[in-house]
Amino acid sequence: MLDQRTSSHSDPETAIRNRARSVAKGGVAALETEGQIQSLTLSEGLVLGLLKQGVRTWFAIFGHGSTDLGEVLRVYCDEDVVKVINCRNEVEMAHAATAHAWVYGETPAVVTSIGPGGLQAMAGSLAAASNGVGVYHIYGDETTRGEGYNMQQVPKTEQGIFGRMTALMGQSYVLHTPGALRECMRRGTACVHHPYRAGPFFILLPINTQPEMTEVNLSTLPDRLQAPPTAPAEETPYRQAAELLSSHKKVVIKAGGGCRGHADAVRRLAQHLGAPVVLSPGSTGVLADADPLNMHVGGSKGSISGNFAMEEAELAIFIGSRAVCQADCSGTGWPAAQAVININGDLDDAAHYANTQMLTGDITAVIDKLLPLTVPCDSEAFVAACADKKKEWQAFKAERFAHPPVKDRVWQRPVLTQPAAIHTVATFADSIGAVKFFDAGDVQANGFQVVEDDAPGQTFTETGASYMGFATSALLGAAGARDPRYGIAFTGDGSFMMNPQVLIDAVEHGVCGMIALFDNRRMAAITGLQLAQYGREFRTNDGVAVDYVALAGAVSGVQALHGGYSTEELRAALAEAHAHKGLSLVHIPVYGSHDDFAGMGAYGSWNVGNWVDDVQRDWLHQNV
Repeated sequence: MLDQRTSSHSDPETAIRNRARSVAKGGVAALETEGQIQSLTLSEGLVLGLLKQGVRTWFAIFGHGSTDLGEVLRVYCDEDVVKVINCRNEVEMAHAATAHAWVYGETPAVVTSIGPGGLQAMAGSLAAASNGVGVYHIYGDETTRGEGYNMQQVPKTEQGIFGRMTALMGQSYVLHTPGALRECMRRGTACVHHPYRAGPFFILLPINTQPEMTEVNLSTLPDRLQAPPTAPAEETPYRQAAELLSSHKKVVIKAGGGCRGHADAVRRLAQHLGAPVVLSPGSTGVLADADPLNMHVGGSKGSISGNFAMEEAELAIFIGSRAVCQADCSGTGWPAAQAVININGDLDDAAHYANTQMLTGDITAVIDKLLPLTVPCDSEAFVAACADKKKEWQAFKAERFAHPPVKDRVWQRPVLTQPAAIHTVATFADSIGAVKFFDAGDVQANGFQVVEDDAPGQTFTETGASYMGFATSALLGAAGARDPRYGIAFTGDGSFMMNPQVLIDAVEHGVCGMIALFDNRRMAAITGLQLAQYGREFRTNDGVAVDYVALAGAVSGVQALHGGYSTEELRAALAEAHAHKGLSLVHIPVYGSHDDFAGMGAYGSWNVGNWVDDVQRDWLHQNV
């Protein structure tokens, strides 16, 4: 019979609770005044270490690999020091934590058990890594004594396999020794709070080291990293950039996702130079939609105006951009460019293009130093030509948005086209100040062409990893937030079924938000690629009808509505769904065939499929 051993320490919960109460009254600093060096378990030391960095929200799925950490969190949750959001799927909670950090700027932690749970959460961490969002991922790990295989560990006679896997995914630390907590926390904050390339930090907690007693010097546990803004100290690189600007008439700024926190500086630079700005899918709102210099998105999908500006540019100013394949047409988006000015805090990204003048550092700090040395570009004719293309794009959008319902072979009746439906929901979202979350796939691809944002933070589109199921899971990111915002998840039927657990978890944690489910009964983005490249579609749809209203309505607390077949019916359904104090779902049947009027179009190159030879040949002849 198994000997269920108990702790040899007298009443450990009382000691934990007393410390939690001290922290509740005055933070970790209050506990520090009671004793700089505290004797406690590694699990509690980790909770305190993360609290010093402002980590108060935990998204959790507990298992046998995290019971001791869970017990500490139970007590700290009882004392209102932390919030613990229990979830039903590790991928879902990884996305929710990413959204929590991305939208609210508050670093959360994800905690799960050893084995499959950690692997699933690790897969979900791709979204955080690809979008530069800092999140702590804490997984149970195999015991350190080697007494035999631990259930759910990788069944291989090697040491530290999970730690090696997480180290490949990002930065990682195995707490094999409780005394290493300080170093773990130092490396963690340097990763998740990195000013230019934040990302997930993985902490592996061996099952047997979690309850191990250790002495922790609270004063040496690091606070949240606050790196001061930096910029090149010498004037030479700014003057060289200014010379490049004065020698070119067709200058275009490409604002990447790194510009989201520097919109004011980017706007000042664009207005001073008189340079058109092309956005990435993740930087909508950096310039107001109606700003004459806003050429909208450019890239493999792009827009008429955005891609025109890219193709005509003689000098490109990249700001906070990773040069993702779809954002720069797999390197072929700048055929006329002769030189580049690259403003980026990350050295690798700043040096990506050939013939580049790098200005490495904080975007605002760099622009503030560059502006006094520059004069407006002599580019009136080019700016006028870009403005004409923007008018063409606006007219094209208006035509697509106003397209009447079309009879669809699946629905056997007229239904809205996807651009018309997405525009209707996006306009409604903006009218109520909702956050728009876009899922991967055709909804996302059309979505970043459709949205008309005036500031960063109106739209979050996970284009980095293009993770299906992100948008619906992101609604759960409002859980634990001090001032939660109403969110609307724009998702397709395929993406929704990747992570439908939010139907339950959002109700459990009192999230108010809406799922706008655009249903065309297919993986439309991939179907479109297949048709464009090979003229045939293959295995990207099915014949299984799903009543999503009935499915969602079966969950107590969810209001499920049909979105109707016209924009008027859809607006009425959206208003009714928003009035519900909780989670709602609006099912929107949309036209599924690939006629020209059914989408927003594609305007650039992409190095995939049978386009590869042409794209790589074009890339070889680029000058940047």
